[in-house]
Amino acid sequence: MIRPATLLALTLAIAAPAWGQSLPANGVLQPPGRTPAPPQATPTTNPPTPAPRGAVQQVAPAVNATSALGHNTPGKPPPVIQPPANAHAQKAPAPPAITATAKPAAPKPPVKPGATPAAPAATIATAVPAKPAEAVPPPPAVTEKTPAPSIGSDTKQPLPRWASLRSDEVNLRAGPGTRYPTEWVYRRRDLPVQIEREFEAWRLIVDQDGVKGWVHSATLMGRRAFAVKAKDHTLRKSPADDATPVAILKPGVVGRIRSCEAGKQWCDVSTGDYRGWLKRDEIWGISANEAVN
Repeated sequence: MIRPATLLALTLAIAAPAWGQSLPANGVLQPPGRTPAPPQATPTTNPPTPAPRGAVQQVAPAVNATSALGHNTPGKPPPVIQPPANAHAQKAPAPPAITATAKPAAPKPPVKPGATPAAPAATIATAVPAKPAEAVPPPPAVTEKTPAPSIGSDTKQPLPRWASLRSDEVNLRAGPGTRYPTEWVYRRRDLPVQIEREFEAWRLIVDQDGVKGWVHSATLMGRRAFAVKAKDHTLRKSPADDATPVAILKPGVVGRIRSCEAGKQWCDVSTGDYRGWLKRDEIWGISANEAVN
């Protein structure tokens, strides 16, 4: 009779070669092709530590961004345009004073010893008549009561009318001619002026500061220009109060009027490398309802 322990040992010895495995230490056999599952970690009571969060990046709005309607959105401030130092008339320097120089006396001849000196000859003073000064006619009278002509006597063009300086040095004289003294000097090309009178080839002009005088017609040109009035004004990208600002123009900035429709509030202008729109009442150099093409 076979004992139970012997029977169990025989059974295990026969089963082990069939599976191709040896009995593990824990005495538990696994089917072929299956590996034991790793032991599960014992859950802890502490919650998991969250991952660190990075800094949040602030995104700035686009520079001078424009909406579909051309309105302004916050962005980089527009540049500020300063006027040149020579945007106004400069007082002409006084002419140098002419001083008379005394003519040196002729040397006397030497006197021989023992000779009696001759009596001095009588000097006959000859009066030389002074050269009469060239008579300068007074300039044409211009008073507030004198009505301004509507047509120029030389060009037959309407008066008053707008013009601009052709060169960087223009003499403003007290009368229509070179014999009249220069009272002011302009050193700013394209400065706008208004022609009020004509006398032959001379023009009586007035500038933005109210300074009046006569200049030669060759120093003027018909190109339309403007000067910014008494305070800062914003040059805008389109003709609207909330349009994108292009630049801030300081008083005295000079530029060119490109176009302005009759009766319209906004004018297309440019100054330096900047172009945009200004209101008609913000600049000096254009009439209230005038059209500039």
